Amino acid sequence: MTLDSPDGIGLLARITNFVASQRGNFIEVNQFTDTISNWFLARFAFEIEGGAPLEEIRTAFAPLARDMNARWSIREGGRPLRTILLVSKEDHCLADLLWRWRSRELNIEIPLVIANHEDLGDIIAKEGIPFLHIPIPTEGTARDQAFRKMNDAIRDVSGELTVLCRYMQILPSWYCAEHQNRIINIHHSLLPAFAGADPYKRAYDRGVKLIGATCHYATGELDAGPIIHQEVLRVEHFHTPVDLRRLGRDCEKLALARGVRLHVEDRVVVHESRAIVFGD
Repeated sequence: MTLDSPDGIGLLARITNFVASQRGNFIEVNQFTDTISNWFLARFAFEIEGGAPLEEIRTAFAPLARDMNARWSIREGGRPLRTILLVSKEDHCLADLLWRWRSRELNIEIPLVIANHEDLGDIIAKEGIPFLHIPIPTEGTARDQAFRKMNDAIRDVSGELTVLCRYMQILPSWYCAEHQNRIINIHHSLLPAFAGADPYKRAYDRGVKLIGATCHYATGELDAGPIIHQEVLRVEHFHTPVDLRRLGRDCEKLALARGVRLHVEDRVVVHESRAIVFGD
């Protein structure tokens, strides 16, 4: 269960009493009160032996959630999340997530990979995963139609999460709004100081000392969504631009994988522009 609501006296007790009434046993309890906004956020893991089915538990909890004015979800923890991967030409993030999927490190299903280029089609074919090539025009009605085709394809396979594995296209605002907090992206930490073409070369020229990557939810504003996870590495004076790119790729892979893991395990609760993360 994940939940967020206005703070108040006895919220935690009301939730724990409900779980007890369903013959539930808590495995993990995480809660945080944002004293600035007076907001309560929580994640609970519990098991119910011989209890009611999941839908009955949701139905029973709904009146309590309404009384708390809460946003909430209750999901079966062992069920893999149906995850769509979006790719362009770079393969390091894709290869890393595929390895973690194969090794069952990530509790996901991958029913579809969508690309705006065909370069990585052979890699996907070897994994036996359906591959869909949707070129994205640079502007105009055709561009919007391409994204609507992609949106339809994700709906057709009942996608629950979309992960941008270095997908080099800006998603339209309507698409981000429809899939709010269900699209995960990364960007390198050189932004915004070194945005644009060849940022690692310009970072080298300025003698940066730290580089990294940020994993976040995608919104209509580029690279400005709630932050899930960040990775950072120290840069030495002898590192060349090639070294910076290598280190940057390492940060990107790890930041994305950890961000996806946290989301898949329902360890992220978004309140306004912040992602509250209950780590594992």
